[in-house]
Amino acid sequence: MKAYVFPGQGAQFVGMGKNLYDSNSEARALFERANEILGFRITDLMFEGTDEDLRQTRVTQPAIFLHSVILAKSLGDQFKPDMTAGHSLGEFSALVSSGALSFDDGLKLVYARAMAMQKACEAEPSTMAAILGLDDRKVEEVLSGINEIVVPANYNSPGQLVISGSVAGIEIACEKLKAAGAKRALPLKVGGAFHSPLMEPARVELAEAIYNTHFNTPICPIYQNVNASPVSDPAIIRENLVKQLTAPVRWTQTIQNMHNDGATTFIEVGPGTVLQGLVKKIAPEAEALSAQ
Repeated sequence: MKAYVFPGQGAQFVGMGKNLYDSNSEARALFERANEILGFRITDLMFEGTDEDLRQTRVTQPAIFLHSVILAKSLGDQFKPDMTAGHSLGEFSALVSSGALSFDDGLKLVYARAMAMQKACEAEPSTMAAILGLDDRKVEEVLSGINEIVVPANYNSPGQLVISGSVAGIEIACEKLKAAGAKRALPLKVGGAFHSPLMEPARVELAEAIYNTHFNTPICPIYQNVNASPVSDPAIIRENLVKQLTAPVRWTQTIQNMHNDGATTFIEVGPGTVLQGLVKKIAPEAEALSAQ
């Protein structure tokens, strides 16, 4: 069985999607439709901008979404998923590619998400850090004893967990986790504490947009970030999507569950190869490929 997986923030690069735009008329039409919906030429920033341009959340999130979704559409009849999943932002790409959301609605939600998250980041300084070489449960145990906002944010693979919280909370956590045996505790260059309680204002803002958007039954189950379980019911998909901004991304559990449910091939659709690397760590016996 084939599982298609879609990357999240951090996979962007200058020039992303340009080959699709230049070689595929349907892809070009979708990129131009995106420029129209967003009210600015995101294609100029994707194809010829700077790394700094692409690091702006309002650009990064729709750019990765567009590259992923348009690449999936360009596959045509080859795109036959038995199941899908997306890492954080990538969940929106998975939903559009599997037919649960229209292209226009997916892009509008992604842009609303990016703007809401940007606003939340500016309201309260916060950050994230990658913890390497420590058992997930040990990380959870250490964080539970810290009297600051700091929580697990991304369960990326065994021995790789990203934490999220206040600047002070992350500093304390990094020291305590290194003392507890972590090989490395690396502060990340991000705008804020994604997938933490500090994103609550963004969650509230995005929830209204999600509840006002029509969702369809997808062509295959989508394994959502908040519970790592297969979902096809549009009402449940919507509820899980609302929870996503303040809940951890359970990627390790997602890939394990997909593999246990029969996925033998994982195909990454979008920029970069980060998810292929994670799949190889989580389910080494599975095949990990790129759609590009």
